[in-house]
Amino acid sequence: MSLETRELHPGLAAEAGFLDLSQPLDPDTIAAIQTAIDAYPVLVFRSQSLTDAQLRDFAARFGPLEIGRSAARPGRRRLAIPQIGDISNLDVDNKVRALDDRRRLDGLGNRLWHTDASYMPVPVVLGMLHAVTLPPASPFGNGETEFADMRAAYDALPAETKAAIDPLIAEHDVFWSRAQIGFTDFPQPERDQYPPSPQRLVRRHPVTGQKSLYLSAHASHIKGWPIADGRLLLVDLNAHATQTRFIYSHTWRLGDLVIWDNRWTMHRGRPHDEHKPRDLRRATTLDTGSTLNEAA
Repeated sequence: MSLETRELHPGLAAEAGFLDLSQPLDPDTIAAIQTAIDAYPVLVFRSQSLTDAQLRDFAARFGPLEIGRSAARPGRRRLAIPQIGDISNLDVDNKVRALDDRRRLDGLGNRLWHTDASYMPVPVVLGMLHAVTLPPASPFGNGETEFADMRAAYDALPAETKAAIDPLIAEHDVFWSRAQIGFTDFPQPERDQYPPSPQRLVRRHPVTGQKSLYLSAHASHIKGWPIADGRLLLVDLNAHATQTRFIYSHTWRLGDLVIWDNRWTMHRGRPHDEHKPRDLRRATTLDTGSTLNEAA
């Protein structure tokens, strides 16, 4: 079968025809969804009503699921299923977190352009975010999620720049990204649990063969280069990759499920009214190997 889609941004984002993702789907339907993601690495499904277990089970059809940093911490969690990430401003008692709450400050790093879990030796592939509760519109913004097309950004580089960056390796560090917004309150055991990881700066799509930049706020510097030079190169590449022409901004509706491929996109959250509940649930699939094992 093929999945009906409506393009939202050329080559980057599309809205899928309605499927009830809470129901078991046959292998042909799963394959059609994956084919659509290979064409549009941001795929939007509207009007979904999913329990956390249904979201987990749907996401698991695409690969093993990540247990993220927050779920791996000791203590109570608001959500019972560890494979479901809590992308909300709510504490374990479903109360809106204070502005100086440690978990909130850590989560603010998601407002930087980033690729999920690129600081892990084996990073992630698909992110799936389901809108359960949304705040009303406000002067603070509406909590949009922006996605940048890293394939189109790579294609737009001069040939000599592509040749120069193709073999480069960047070091990715989650604590570097958090330090950029001034949050450094991490105990040493957590720092030891998530050491920096090297990743290719340019990746190749396993199906289409198309090349893509692999950037993130987690990317600290270029291996083998002076720190300052590597960081300046990353600043320039990030500025290039996040030009308006490469970006799709998703305005959330209740029940939206957005799937994106972290290998070919960067994304960031936008501000919203932090005094009102906002509750999104995420499932993320793991890759099968290090980017260093991929062909340049």
